[in-house]
Amino acid sequence: MKQRLNISTGTPWETIVGYSRAVRVGDLVFVSGTTASDAEGNVIGVGDAAAQTEYIIRKIEKALHDCGATLADVVRVRMFVTDISQWEAVGRKHGEFFGAIRPVTTMVEVSKLIDPQHLVEIEMDAVIGAAQ
Repeated sequence: MKQRLNISTGTPWETIVGYSRAVRVGDLVFVSGTTASDAEGNVIGVGDAAAQTEYIIRKIEKALHDCGATLADVVRVRMFVTDISQWEAVGRKHGEFFGAIRPVTTMVEVSKLIDPQHLVEIEMDAVIGAAQ
C-alpha cells in the first residue's frame, strides 16, 4: 500500500471544510482548487484575472514543492473563471508557466466562486518524475 501525504497551508478553511491543499499518494499529486486568497483570507489581485492566475500558480507551486514535485511534473490543469471573456489574460499567464511543459488543460466559465472577488480557481494533478 502506498503512503498518503496530506499537505496543509494552515488556513482555517481546510479544517472547517475538511480538505488538504494537496495530497500525494505514491508518485501522484493532486492539488485542490486554489484561489487568490492569502493565509488571512485577503483576496490578491482584485479585479485582475492575470494577477490572480499568477498568484494561484505560485501558491500551487509551493504545495507541489511540499509534496516533492515541481510545475514540470504537472500533467493536468483545470481552470475555472467567472468571466470567460478574460480567457486570454488567464491563458497567457498560464502559458508563461506551462508553455514548454504543456499539460492537458481545461478552462470553463462558472457562475461564481466562493468569494465574489475571486475571478479564477485552479486545480492541478502531477506525476512526480514526469518532467521532460
